[in-house]
Amino acid sequence: MAKIITIDGPAGSGKSTVSRLLAVRLKLLYLDTGAMYRAVALQAKRERVDLKDREKISRICRDLDLHFETLDGATRLFLGTEDISAAIRSPEMDMLSSAISALKEVREAMTLLQRKMAGHGRVVAEGRDMGTVVFPDADYKFFVNADPGVRAGRRYRERLGRGEPVSLGEVEKELRKRDEQDMTRALAPLVPAKDAVLLDTTTLTVEEVVEKMVGIIERGDKKTLKE
Repeated sequence: MAKIITIDGPAGSGKSTVSRLLAVRLKLLYLDTGAMYRAVALQAKRERVDLKDREKISRICRDLDLHFETLDGATRLFLGTEDISAAIRSPEMDMLSSAISALKEVREAMTLLQRKMAGHGRVVAEGRDMGTVVFPDADYKFFVNADPGVRAGRRYRERLGRGEPVSLGEVEKELRKRDEQDMTRALAPLVPAKDAVLLDTTTLTVEEVVEKMVGIIERGDKKTLKE
């Protein structure tokens, strides 16, 4: 059985849902690394720290007491004893976490913490640089993507489900901005690993994507694919 599986991709590609289901299916730990960057962003906002103040940002990263817990079948992120799972899911945290994740000090600190959390393996690590930077020697690497309009629609429905008053146009605009930030940053940009399996989820259900991944893993097929 694979010890480390990475799933990278842009917002709205379905990677979070797929990663959670794949982890359950294979009985592996689900490591939501995007949530970790959001936690840094949340703490920076709470302390009103300027992103240009690298010393304070570094201190925040060093002091963060982050851990994941599974409660009622859902993975929750805790900052100390506080469940911040809901607090980190907002448009403001979307953009702030993207900006914070471009800082060298933050990426280095989070990379070390992510590798520590992975321990001896048996994890599904989801993010934007899992296969390229954090776990370059992962057993299997996937990069999921979808048509921008489809991704925007997914994120729009997700936010409506959380009770947010938002328009599809606003979501599309924010998604384009987030994509640009993630793909053009100098440090660890959002790109597929050279040995990643590329999966277009535009016309696929979550279950179909998971089945494709499980099939590739069970076959031991590590070659780069485009399906």
